[in-house]
Amino acid sequence: MGSFTTHRARAHDPGLSPVQRFNALCACLGEFAPYGFHATYHHLCRTAGIPPEPDEDPAAVLRAVEELHAAREVWMAGFLMWKGARRAQKAAGVRVPDPPEPRRRLWCPDPEFHPAEPLPVVMRQIMRAPAGDLARCPVCVAGRGTKTWHDGFTEHTLCTGCGVSLAGRATEPAPGVKAARAERWRLVWRRLA
Repeated sequence: MGSFTTHRARAHDPGLSPVQRFNALCACLGEFAPYGFHATYHHLCRTAGIPPEPDEDPAAVLRAVEELHAAREVWMAGFLMWKGARRAQKAAGVRVPDPPEPRRRLWCPDPEFHPAEPLPVVMRQIMRAPAGDLARCPVCVAGRGTKTWHDGFTEHTLCTGCGVSLAGRATEPAPGVKAARAERWRLVWRRLA
């Protein structure tokens, strides 16, 4: 298992096949996925235009990994600033961090419904979001309302503007919903949806 930086370098390696470079992008998503793996994957495939066969457009993987890298750089800068301030707080005997550690992810449970803006732009809003359930969407800011979405196990309250989960509650698996969501994900994974 390598780091984000290692997998990013593999995505840029011209000596690797387009499929290997695509797999390196997926490994990067395993390390850093601001909307969760599925929704971030879908976002990057859409914005970078990754075709069903990566060798049709090898540069698409580079566009995707660079957008993800830019978002990670935004988060790292904020995290390092917080870490320095936290170190000073600990030295002063402050046990509870103030402010809390910056968020690195907002959950978008529906892989096809997530913020449309570039990841680095949204990352700034994600970092400011409070921990736990959210009273309002930190991405849309203005209240656009909510809707419920069921993934087969959890009923999520989603922002109708961008798909961010504001809250969720565990429920019994709904018949058919779980299978339908899994089939839809297979299409997204193959970049056919």
